[in-house]
Amino acid sequence: MTAVLDSPPSAEALASALAERSLQARRLVVDMAASERGCHLGGSLSVLDILIAALHRASAADGTEVVLSKGHAAAGLYAALHVSGMLPENPAPLYGQAGQPYTGHPGPKVPGVRFPTGSLGHGVPYAAGWAMARRLGGQSGLGIAVAGDGELQEGLVWETCQVAAAQELGNFVLVVDRNGGQNDGFVADISPLPGLTERFAAFGFEVVETDGHDLAALTELFARDRSAARSPLAVVAHTVKGKGVPAVEGKAGSHYVTIDATRAAKWKRAIR
Repeated sequence: MTAVLDSPPSAEALASALAERSLQARRLVVDMAASERGCHLGGSLSVLDILIAALHRASAADGTEVVLSKGHAAAGLYAALHVSGMLPENPAPLYGQAGQPYTGHPGPKVPGVRFPTGSLGHGVPYAAGWAMARRLGGQSGLGIAVAGDGELQEGLVWETCQVAAAQELGNFVLVVDRNGGQNDGFVADISPLPGLTERFAAFGFEVVETDGHDLAALTELFARDRSAARSPLAVVAHTVKGKGVPAVEGKAGSHYVTIDATRAAKWKRAIR
């Protein structure tokens, strides 16, 4: 996924631009929740800032690929692509409509999406494979996978981590959108993840914990030069399910939402 900026902005201007993108994207996600079929609202809102920062990293056009492994947060991806300049048309009015590519899980018919995702766990090896291909070809660029914490219950994630560490894929970055929720409730009530940073470290990863809504911190993390790195990077990004919409923030019930236009307008006015 590659977004293009006209010229490198100052740090202050960049921070302001990314913050504005975040607000715009949240409004678009709420619009998609107001579609006939609704959308995975909570996880789309929690992952938005991560996606916006990662897509900014990809705007360097150095071969970096961003893969949304938690593909059910497709509404968030479409919104982030649009506000980042990769998707010219507004996806919100077209979301879920017959004949349109903006479905509940993203596929390569959407500009900026290389790999189809939705079956949890599969986007992580896509991104690792991309990183390996770039490394073997002597090319620059990162393979960035954005996964959910509930998704870490998939064994394929950990098989990929083992391979990525063994192959010394320093250009592979696995970001965990740790919002604490999943389809059936809270992760802590279903399959807890104690010692998550230690677990990644035991697999041979460099590990960083951060606020998943701190765009400046995320942007700085993704901007680091990893050309000489030999350990893959795991970023445990602490987020809030439903972030930005006070009515649903932190609520497991925000996982999938269908609302009417009146409620959508109210929620959009409350976005912060």
